[in-house]
Amino acid sequence: MIKTSRFHIDFLVKEDARSLSELMLINHDNFKRYFPITLSKNKSVDESLHYIEEKRKQNEAKSEFTFGIKNNINSEIAGLVIIKEINWDTKQGEFAYCLSTAYNNKGWMSETIGLISKYGFDVLGFDKFQIIAHKSNIGSCKVALNAGFNWKKTLLNEYTPPNETPLDMELYELENEK
Repeated sequence: MIKTSRFHIDFLVKEDARSLSELMLINHDNFKRYFPITLSKNKSVDESLHYIEEKRKQNEAKSEFTFGIKNNINSEIAGLVIIKEINWDTKQGEFAYCLSTAYNNKGWMSETIGLISKYGFDVLGFDKFQIIAHKSNIGSCKVALNAGFNWKKTLLNEYTPPNETPLDMELYELENEK
């Protein structure tokens, strides 16, 4: 769907199941706080097959869009980007994303969010995207800013990680300039 010199972005297919499961297992400790639901659904290749089918149906229904970020060299899944919390009345969606630590600090996620934002505006018809991140998740905050999002405000008690108390989160937004 979208190709760069280092990676390509596309919807997940059943052939991605092993790589997706490996991504989740290898990065378990990094994903457990902010990506617990996706992590819990990809503990094995069979679970990843089911997850991919679930995501295919959501993509078709336009209720959520899940993209794999795939290394061009071996098509390994390096990360995921999900457009969730979609409101078609206001044409707004929220990004959730994760990236393997093997690909951190290479600009892949910032570039991906920029490309998926453009796709979301031009092809899917969105007017606004949001990113909600905790201030201690410096990488995620940098992704938002590097992809052109603007900080809007702090959301009090917005997200509760597993077995923790609610956290205040930072809201970033990007609007379609049409």
